[in-house]
Amino acid sequence: MHCRFCQTPLKHLFVSLGSSPPSNAFLRAEDLHKMEPYYPLDVYVCENCLLVQLDEFEKAADIFNDHYAYFSSYSESWLEHCRQYVDMVIKRFGLNEGSCVLEIASNDGYLLQYFKKYDIPVLGIEPAANTAAVALANGIPTEIAFFGRIYAENLRRAGRRADLIIGNNVLAHNPNLNDFVGGLKPVLKTGGVITMEFPHLVRLIEGVQFDTIYHEHFSYFSFLAVERIFREHGMTIFDVEELPTHGGSLRIYASSDDDQNKSLSPRVAELKAREIKGGYGNIDHYLTFSDKVQTVKRNLLQMLIGLKNEGKMIVGYGAPAKGNTLLNYCGIRTDFLDYTVDRSPHKQNCYLPGSRIPIKHPDQIRQDKPDYVLILPWNIKDEIVSQMDHIREWGGRFIVPIPQVNII
Repeated sequence: MHCRFCQTPLKHLFVSLGSSPPSNAFLRAEDLHKMEPYYPLDVYVCENCLLVQLDEFEKAADIFNDHYAYFSSYSESWLEHCRQYVDMVIKRFGLNEGSCVLEIASNDGYLLQYFKKYDIPVLGIEPAANTAAVALANGIPTEIAFFGRIYAENLRRAGRRADLIIGNNVLAHNPNLNDFVGGLKPVLKTGGVITMEFPHLVRLIEGVQFDTIYHEHFSYFSFLAVERIFREHGMTIFDVEELPTHGGSLRIYASSDDDQNKSLSPRVAELKAREIKGGYGNIDHYLTFSDKVQTVKRNLLQMLIGLKNEGKMIVGYGAPAKGNTLLNYCGIRTDFLDYTVDRSPHKQNCYLPGSRIPIKHPDQIRQDKPDYVLILPWNIKDEIVSQMDHIREWGGRFIVPIPQVNII
C-alpha cells in the first residue's frame, strides 16, 4: 500500500479498528440472512507527507450509488450552518446573478437551495443518483457524476467555469485524491475561490473521535497536509477557519497560485504554527492515538455492562456512519441496545450494518420510555438533547460516548 498523495510506501499504523462492513450499507429485513462484506479498518500515516489514510477496499462507485442512505437535509443545525455560510460568502466575495457557483458532492441540494434564493446560478455535481434526484425535483440543476480532472476539463471546454467552487465533506471521500484536487484549478474562473470543509485531524486525535473513521473516508487531514496537497496542484490556501461541525472541522479558502488579489490571512500561519507545536509535523505524535481509542472502548463497554446488569433499558439515537464504526469496533449489538431511532425515513425500518440493530422512528422512544439513550451522532448532541428532552419526564438520561463516556 502506497500513499495516495505522494506514493510513499505506508509502514506506520495509525489505528486498527478491526473489520467492519461499509458504514452506510443499511440492511433490509430480507438481508438479515445474507452475508455482509467486512473490510479492515486499518489506518496508516505517511512518513513523508503525514497524510492519514485508509486503503480503498470498496470502490467509491459502489459506495455512492443509487441506494446511498445519507441525505444532508435531515439535520437542522447543519442546514443553519449552510445558510449562514451562503450569506457570508455572497457578501465576502461579491457574488451576484452573474456569478456561477459549483458544488461538488451536492447531495440533495441542502446548500445550493440557499444560493437559489438570491438568484445566483448554481450547478451541483453528485454521484449518488437517489440524492441527486431529490435536488432535481426541487429545481436545483444537478449532474450525476464523480468529479475529477476529465470531468473538470469537459466543464472548462463547455465554458462552465465557476466563481465559487464548494466541497463540503467530500475531500476525505475521494480515493483518487490527486485526480480530485487536480480538477479544481482548471474549472475555476480567474479570481475565483474554492472553499472546502472537512473534519480536522487535530480534533479527531485530541477528541479521540475514532468513530469518524469509516470506509467512505479515505483520507484524514491536518492543515499541514492539506496545504501541501493544494500547493502541489497550483493553488494557495489564503485563509482558514476552524468550525465546530462534525466534532471540529476546517474550512479552507483557496485560489489559483497566480491570483495576486487574495491577501494571506494571519490565521494560516497561526494554525500551521499551532499544529507544528502540537507535534503534527512529527510522525511519532500520530502513533500514540491507538492507546487512547482502546481506553474509550473499554470505558464505554464497562458502563453499558453495568447498566444492563442493573436491568436498565438502553436505546440509541441516530444511525450515522460514525455510529456504525463505534458499535462494530466495540461489539455493541442488541444485547446492549434494543434499537436505535433516526429522523430520516430512508433509514427507518432498516438495520444497522454489522450490529444489525433495528432502526425505528423517534416516536418509539416516547412509547417505550427507555432509561438511557446513547447518542451516536454526538457531534450534534445539543440539537438531539433539545429535540428529545422529553425523556426527562420519566427520568431518562443521555449517554455521550465521545470524547469520553459521559451521562447527561
